[in-house]
Amino acid sequence: MAHLHLHVEDDVATLTLANPPQNRIGREMVDDLARAVQQIGASGARAVLVAAEGPDFSFGGDITPWPEAEFHELRAFFAHCMSVFNQFEQLPVPVVAAVQGLCFGGGFELALRADVIFAGESARFGHPEQTLGIVTVLGGVYRAAARAGRARAAEWALTSEQVPATVMADAGVVNRVVPDDDLLPAAREFVGRLAAGPTRAHAAHKALLRAWELGGTAAADQAMLDIAMPLFETQDVTEGLRSAVDALAAGRPRPILTFQGR
Repeated sequence: MAHLHLHVEDDVATLTLANPPQNRIGREMVDDLARAVQQIGASGARAVLVAAEGPDFSFGGDITPWPEAEFHELRAFFAHCMSVFNQFEQLPVPVVAAVQGLCFGGGFELALRADVIFAGESARFGHPEQTLGIVTVLGGVYRAAARAGRARAAEWALTSEQVPATVMADAGVVNRVVPDDDLLPAAREFVGRLAAGPTRAHAAHKALLRAWELGGTAAADQAMLDIAMPLFETQDVTEGLRSAVDALAAGRPRPILTFQGR
């Protein structure tokens, strides 16, 4: 994987964009991501961290070949990118993005596929597509709207402004803003805690949120029991419920559980 590195250790898969200095997303990186998604699924990793080499997370798509490409070639390429990004988004484990510097275009759309976004204090986000007369072809505008609301997302897409990490946090797009030097340590500590958690329950929460995004509360309610009930057959829940009941009967604090992810 020349443009994207994958490393799995201690139940955590780390994906690193490795096409500096701008970490532009072209076909090679997208194909690397497709392979990485398959490898993560087969690895048993229980959480994923997405990071990037260099001072900036990503300037977005590699537009160099676009002017000479045929219409049908561009459409097929964007369809491929959308499919791979969506597969990444639908990984059944928590995904955390650690964003530094500039995070634009396709890079922003990739970060929006994460469940949680950590950002360095100097990070800036944006949809530069408006400056080219195109749109966020990988779903950025409406994924930003799902987090921040339609009005904010419309303003960002229509203006292509560079939005500071603190503004993104206030709007609900970014979860945590930390000092630049603390970004990777803080994100790694957080993703490590998620990897040690109830992996099957994490997957269920992701599935419920997808149902809610697709059809609102009614759709999520409809899917709830089909998604939730299988958890009661897992080792984690069997042991967790028994330990909680035993602690309650004995009048002692509930023990801190060591989840196995199964």
